[in-house]
Amino acid sequence: MRDKVTTATEALAGVRDGALVAANFWGPGTPNYLWQALKKQGAKDLTIYTNNYVLRADVLKEQGVIGTALLLPQTKKVIAAFSAIQQEDSSDSAEIARRVEEGTLEFESISHGVFIERLYAGAMGLGGVYCPIGIGTLVEEGKEKRTINGREYIFQEPIVPDLGLISADKADRLGNLIYHGTARAANPIIAMAARYTVAEVYEIVEPGELDPDTIVTPGAFVDRIVRIPDDDPGSKKRRIERNLISIRYRQQKLAEAAAAQGGRT
Repeated sequence: MRDKVTTATEALAGVRDGALVAANFWGPGTPNYLWQALKKQGAKDLTIYTNNYVLRADVLKEQGVIGTALLLPQTKKVIAAFSAIQQEDSSDSAEIARRVEEGTLEFESISHGVFIERLYAGAMGLGGVYCPIGIGTLVEEGKEKRTINGREYIFQEPIVPDLGLISADKADRLGNLIYHGTARAANPIIAMAARYTVAEVYEIVEPGELDPDTIVTPGAFVDRIVRIPDDDPGSKKRRIERNLISIRYRQQKLAEAAAAQGGRT
């Protein structure tokens, strides 16, 4: 049995340029600490595979709220189920528009279900999946189509990330993970599909201290464990603070929009 606990710097030291990186991104279960560590590590020409690629307003970034665009300078392609890039109060939107136009950044849109199914196919060693979502749209361009029982399907290739970054609540030193509530999200399937998986956690315990019935991701799918320092912006306390900042900001924007709508004649 191998102790998998290490630092973020050591865990990500071997990430190469051009890697395919998968991560759950949005609210609980987001690997904010590892995302920042990958930024510092400096790997370039990354392909980001994520459920949400949502820009953060500059005012939120200034208060420590982290978004996927933190890695924008190191990214060459984004594959995401949901992308929000037309955000006037984010300076990243202009950068994305410029790079897409000049051909140095590519976006591929998929559904949330296809996002998971491609990872599942990669984890199970399947050759891919046929899916009806996207028929008659830009999604089908360049992809194989097949009619099965009278219905058209698009072939979606499996995704096997070079690096899976996940966030869990607690781990033992062997890499067994438990999650809290909806923080589970896509993390278990990312861990299963990735060639190399690093998990950030709030707490690390000794082997045998976790109730086996609560373990969701077995240590067989986890290569390295990183504990988030208590004084880091990615700590549980700071994460709650950042979530509250984001909530208040969204409430303020909704109130402003409602006021503007009410003021129209």
